[in-house]
Amino acid sequence: MPAAGSLYYPAMPLLRSAAPAPPPANRSPAHPGRFALAALLLGAAAIGFAPIFVRLSELGPTATGFWRLAFALPALWLWHVCERTQVPAQPARRRRELSGFAVAGLFFAADLAVWHWSLHLTSVANATLLPNFAPVFVTLAGYLLFGERFSALFIAGMAIAVTGVMILMGESLELGSRHLLGDTLALSTAVFYAGYIVAVGRLRGRHSTAQIMAWSGLVTAAALLPVALLSGESLIAHTARGWLVLAALGLFSHALGQSLIAYALAHLPAAFSSVGLLLQPALAALLAWLLLAEPIGPWQAAGAAVILAGIVLARRGSRGQISSG
Repeated sequence: MPAAGSLYYPAMPLLRSAAPAPPPANRSPAHPGRFALAALLLGAAAIGFAPIFVRLSELGPTATGFWRLAFALPALWLWHVCERTQVPAQPARRRRELSGFAVAGLFFAADLAVWHWSLHLTSVANATLLPNFAPVFVTLAGYLLFGERFSALFIAGMAIAVTGVMILMGESLELGSRHLLGDTLALSTAVFYAGYIVAVGRLRGRHSTAQIMAWSGLVTAAALLPVALLSGESLIAHTARGWLVLAALGLFSHALGQSLIAYALAHLPAAFSSVGLLLQPALAALLAWLLLAEPIGPWQAAGAAVILAGIVLARRGSRGQISSG
């Protein structure tokens, strides 16, 4: 996703200075990065359930995306309001700050709409693999838009992790012209999600996780609702099970999963965070084995090992960087 972060915040330096500035009030000063990687991986696990919820939904792709936000927003805004009563947050009144939330929200709206449609127009494997090229676009955005420099070790780790995803899902891929539209949409999802990651990473320099999730989520829901109505999709689930699926998608995959990722982006480089999220397909395969008794073959096991190795290398190669936010 081409990031528009430079429209509202200047590029941040990549190397830590000898005398770093005190952390903002909404960050913990006591080694917050210690928990950031765990939060990132837990967030990846939570959003790993999203494809299952989307396929189980009784509604169309865009309507499902809208309800994802509609169920998440009350919890996010309650969190935001409670946070403001405890720790004064910087007001989001200036036009460029509001535009930052809008950029993040619109990128995520495009990501959800396009990805949900791809799940209906191509195989689940293709719709899961192609969005995992997001780290490539995050890295390109950092280099082209913000002048970031990445070590050879990081680039190698990213390439290895992406290769691991391809190995993991290689047996399930259905490449060819039959799913060309769906595959194109799935790859476009990588661009939009990369833009969301970069935008949130830059917002986290000034705003708390709750503030970003509440405001950007409001923009995402507002953008998805008219699209769902214009597409003629029904907004009403017909069974209690249908509503439960939507609630789980909103509360578990979005409110919990995306919030953990947004927290991590305050303390980890955006490019590395996008690579860390590549653990999601491996976690999904593990969950399918544990919950659905789907066997893990040797290629899947090898792919998961390669992903993990790539993430470890990328982490070592990014230790000299800070988040672009």
